[in-house]
Amino acid sequence: MMTLTRFAGWPVIAGAGLAGLSAALHLDRPCVVLSPSPLGEDAASALAQGGLAAAIGNDDDVALHMRDTIEAGDGLCDTRAVEAIIGAGPSAIATLLDWGVAFTRKGETDLDLHLEAAHSRARIAHVSGDSSGAGIMQALIAQVRASSRIVVLDGVTLDHIHVIEGRVRGVWLNTGQFIPTNHCILACGGAGALYVGATSPSSNTGRGLAAAARAGARLADMEFVQFHPTALDVETGGGRSPLISEAVRGAGAVLIDETGERFTDELHSRDRVSRAIARHRLDGHRVFLDARSGRGGKGLKQVFSRQFPGIARVCAQYGIDPDRMPIPVRPAVHYHMGGVATDLHGRASVPGLWACGEVACTGLHGANRLASNSLLEAFVMGRAVAWDVNNAARDRHSCQNPIRPPRLSSASFGPQMDRGAGILRDREGLQALTSYLTPLASRDDHALVGAAIASAALRRRESRGSHWRVDGEDSACAGRFHFTLEDIGLQERSLEPA
Repeated sequence: MMTLTRFAGWPVIAGAGLAGLSAALHLDRPCVVLSPSPLGEDAASALAQGGLAAAIGNDDDVALHMRDTIEAGDGLCDTRAVEAIIGAGPSAIATLLDWGVAFTRKGETDLDLHLEAAHSRARIAHVSGDSSGAGIMQALIAQVRASSRIVVLDGVTLDHIHVIEGRVRGVWLNTGQFIPTNHCILACGGAGALYVGATSPSSNTGRGLAAAARAGARLADMEFVQFHPTALDVETGGGRSPLISEAVRGAGAVLIDETGERFTDELHSRDRVSRAIARHRLDGHRVFLDARSGRGGKGLKQVFSRQFPGIARVCAQYGIDPDRMPIPVRPAVHYHMGGVATDLHGRASVPGLWACGEVACTGLHGANRLASNSLLEAFVMGRAVAWDVNNAARDRHSCQNPIRPPRLSSASFGPQMDRGAGILRDREGLQALTSYLTPLASRDDHALVGAAIASAALRRRESRGSHWRVDGEDSACAGRFHFTLEDIGLQERSLEPA
């Protein structure tokens, strides 16, 4: 074991997506960024196709954006989080423009804004049609590389959060090294890759969330796992499923089956469209996204390959030409609304621990995330965390050469997660999943996060948003669930509404 004394006392940011880089760039002191791969690679932010939602259009305002967010969240959004984060949308766009993000423009001044499902206005600022995440990340990476106070450790991840007397006193890295610090910022993504064929990077298995839970942090909304309606329905060999952006349906593409008939409203919220597709597939149908132009009012008004060149290139890898044929699609796990419970400063329940981005749960998304609100939340909350850390006390560090905790396993439970906690859930499947994972949770991080999802889903007997119980009861519980590690079965204690 080696203590990295050079970085003692520096804030340590676990994760190098949009939330992590936003936090790093807004800090006023030296910091360390842990990046599991070279900057810009294997980060969910870089994969985002649609863009960043903000009420900046001439026909739009923050109140409308807030209303759409709350409606999509199906009654469980924290209105304080909605007001703060959605209200910060215009300032986020302004800062990103200042930092060099090349949002696509319409004319010389106005940004070109896309419409996406469940939005009442076109408000999605995008880059190069369908390369928004990559475009935003490219600009932030340039800013990070130009900063002498930000140290990026490539190929390094957070392994364990060291807590003494209830406060963060350091972090253990996957390299076996230790950094003494009172400021740990989690920005390490969600847990989508716990499922088979998710759209998430393979590294997004909730390891940061597990580390926070083992440190005693409270979790929230763990049962709410969002399935994107339109992942490309092709054989990927077990890898990440390519995504067909929400913006494609917003631009006019329609969902059809093998007979050519439409069977649902494509612009409903993601949870409703995903369930409609899942049920249609269970009835024996295949589902396609028809994005061909010039089809008697149906389809895109422009040629697909010009409007969405990145998606067209991915489709071509599988022999699909969206300009001439429908695109086979299926739902796939895409985003986790749950995570480490935080306030609007990004503070977790453990002093010295902050979280932002998909690993965190601010309450913005409620039971179902509104499309393209995730990049907005990542940037705004990364900034909020940095501002809070800037004002935090800079304590002395005496934690040297601590005893390293035992290494934990990370087995694959994808098929079990799909069966027990998929789009359509029931008590029997959730009980079986909980019973299977809970005994493994003390020694396996993936089992821990899966057990937390299953336990919360079992407790919520109603159907709400992305959590759909086929055996659901009406208004069984109207509140949100906050809970700690002991609540998933390591100790006897029942889940309680927050």
